[in-house]
Amino acid sequence: MSNLSLHDLSKKMAKLDFTMMGTRSSNGTMTARPMSNNGDVEYRGDSYFFAYEDSRKISDLRADPHVILSYTGAAGMLGGPPLFVTVEGNAALIQDKAAFADHWTKDLDRYFPEGIDTSGIIMIRVDAKAIRYWDGGDEGNIAI
Repeated sequence: MSNLSLHDLSKKMAKLDFTMMGTRSSNGTMTARPMSNNGDVEYRGDSYFFAYEDSRKISDLRADPHVILSYTGAAGMLGGPPLFVTVEGNAALIQDKAAFADHWTKDLDRYFPEGIDTSGIIMIRVDAKAIRYWDGGDEGNIAI
């Protein structure tokens, strides 16, 4: 069992962008969808995503803010071990354009053509409560 710090894990996660975000729907079933950090991956325990306010994921989060994020990284150089990370946390829905600007990257323009002024946009901040990771023979937990 390894004892990585959040800083050490962050370095390993630096190139991970996509995650599966798991939420509970209003009828109690679990669902997950791919989400992108869009390059905003300097990981300190919080994750940021953008969505349209009228999407099902936002309805799910308003009903139950508990979230699980599942990251998978490709094998390292020379066939090294893959990296698997799960993050359990709570989502906060943010509608502040100044906060949007702090986490906006040009890649988001593809999905939100008017940038932070796109009508109906909302930011999801997932505040990590616990992190579990597996990296070849190393595995561990980080409590936040």
